[in-house]
Amino acid sequence: MKRNIVIAVVTAAALVGGGTATALAVSGDDDDASTPVTRTDDDRDDRDDRSDDGGDDGDRAAAPGDVTAADAIAAALKHTPGTAVSAELDDGSWEIDVLGKGDTWHSVRVDPGTGKVLGSSKDDEDDAAEVRAALKGTSVTAEQAAKAAAAKGTVVSVDLDDDGDDRGWEAETLASGGDGQDWSVGLTTASVTADRDDD
Repeated sequence: MKRNIVIAVVTAAALVGGGTATALAVSGDDDDASTPVTRTDDDRDDRDDRSDDGGDDGDRAAAPGDVTAADAIAAALKHTPGTAVSAELDDGSWEIDVLGKGDTWHSVRVDPGTGKVLGSSKDDEDDAAEVRAALKGTSVTAEQAAKAAAAKGTVVSVDLDDDGDDRGWEAETLASGGDGQDWSVGLTTASVTADRDDD
């Protein structure tokens, strides 16, 4: 009788707590007062709660690890050769867009803490010719633009602006206080100026 009550209590506690409980009852008389019970919480629920928390991903995206934008671009190009066109810290990893041979685009994810490539996928984009035309005759790569913008703060994104006469690299930095700033980086000189469109 006591054994059944103990098992019922542990099972109820597991259901209320959301974890997994294991009850171990040693065989014996109902009069045996020493029935050991073991409860084991499943820490997968805790990990799932942390990963589902909307704020955590945003915090990771806003606070890069030791791997800079330039480092992430270099790692992506080592994994997937081509021309890096953008890098952005998004959902807890760097995402680098690489234009490969022909019109093939790749999206490469890099861990911001270790610099390891987490994966890559092909993207279907139809603007390869426009991007190649915008980069024709330029000498500053996305990696070099990221390094130049890093003098202004922690770079969280670099992107090619291939529209009109204002072609160049756009970079976003975060200051130590968390304030963001947009910058323009020249395609031939790597000069960094405050973005005119930044509010």
